[in-house]
Amino acid sequence: MERVALVDLLDRLLAGGVVITGDLVISIAEIDLVHVSLRALVTAVRDEMPYLEDV
Repeated sequence: MERVALVDLLDRLLAGGVVITGDLVISIAEIDLVHVSLRALVTAVRDEMPYLEDV
């Protein structure tokens, strides 16, 4: 079995991108008052991408 360091695992995940999702519900007396759906895309930015001045 190949051992993978945590840094290498994070690098692999960020290279492909990770989507984090979650739901937040605020309720009183079992009555939902606020429902928020959260989504975040976490990815690495490549250094090879051209800057605005280079275009």
